[in-house]
Amino acid sequence: MRKWIGTMFIVVIAVLAGCGGGGNGGGFGVGPGFGGTPGATAQKIIIDSDYNTMSDDGQLGVMAAQLQASGKVQVMGISVVSGNQWLKQGVADALMSVERLGVGSRIGIYSGANYALNHTYADIQAEMAAGAGGDGYLGAWSGPEPKTDADLKPSPDGFATHTALQRKSAVDFIVDTVKANPNEITILAIGPLTNIALAVKQNPEIVPLIKKIIYMGGAVDVPGNTTKTAEFNWWFDPDAAQFVVRLPIPQVVVPLDVTDTVFLTKTIYDRIAHPATPTAVTEVFRKLNGYGFDGKNGFENNPDYTQNIWDTLTLAYLIDPAYATQTVERYVDVVAKPGAADNGRSIGYTSQPAGPTLQKMTVVKKFDNARFFELYVDLLTRPVPVTLPAAN
Repeated sequence: MRKWIGTMFIVVIAVLAGCGGGGNGGGFGVGPGFGGTPGATAQKIIIDSDYNTMSDDGQLGVMAAQLQASGKVQVMGISVVSGNQWLKQGVADALMSVERLGVGSRIGIYSGANYALNHTYADIQAEMAAGAGGDGYLGAWSGPEPKTDADLKPSPDGFATHTALQRKSAVDFIVDTVKANPNEITILAIGPLTNIALAVKQNPEIVPLIKKIIYMGGAVDVPGNTTKTAEFNWWFDPDAAQFVVRLPIPQVVVPLDVTDTVFLTKTIYDRIAHPATPTAVTEVFRKLNGYGFDGKNGFENNPDYTQNIWDTLTLAYLIDPAYATQTVERYVDVVAKPGAADNGRSIGYTSQPAGPTLQKMTVVKKFDNARFFELYVDLLTRPVPVTLPAAN
């Protein structure tokens, strides 16, 4: 969804001046006490992500690889899109992520859309001037776009040295994978929806072949975050979000409604950052989550610090929908009015409204937090490199 935000977040807008801009989840058990259906077939997933090293997207990447090692999921690949950060940086972080895990030869990284379909920095300025408000988090727009490799920032353990970006584009990867695995692919859409929108616009025949989309996105019955009304992922590319949520595909939304109730605390952080046997993953987790962007705010210096949990909830729901303790059925839509204060706002109607046909989808409202954090800690502290089962 976004880079972590704790009890305080400060964004400096001044740097923006030079910016340019143009799987149905059947339950599985994961160790004792997790429940689910033993022996179920691994669910095939595409992770479509505005990737980062070890915030929510990067954490989901680790957890998914460990679940693949356990035979619970099969990650077909990771398609990267601009959102949290610009595409080039997200790709670099994703490549190092799979290399750190030792799965770079099995889980490919695919480069996708660098800009939203129709949401520029000029639109953003107009929205803020119109009173959009919010916490000020603008993701990639918070800094200049990297133009060359020299502009990229390394992970704490450096850049990937032997893991190459896949030649196929993210859009072609999504289309080809869905066609090769009809009604078997669940897309975990944990960033802006530009890649998915482009895949369908260019190849509409894939719509009935997609098994399910599980989003981290939207704010249905609660305020937004980036703006007063809009959640970041869907705000970054509202036109793509509106297009995709209206598609006749089974869909589940994990919105701010639930993520606003799930918090990483110092107690849980310590179990990951300071395990009995540290790994390359736990060391990077500690360095990036313990000290904050400024090297001062974070769990290591503030025992009262907290972080929201976002994207990783989608993966828990995928392997066992019972992690969601309260859901509602809503007809979900997204406002796409670039420049307007409510651009990117999501709406959950209780019945089909007049106008475009909307899809009735499951909206998660509450989670089994205690059970989720047992899964979260377990998967983030398992040994690396990860040993994946033989390919089918």
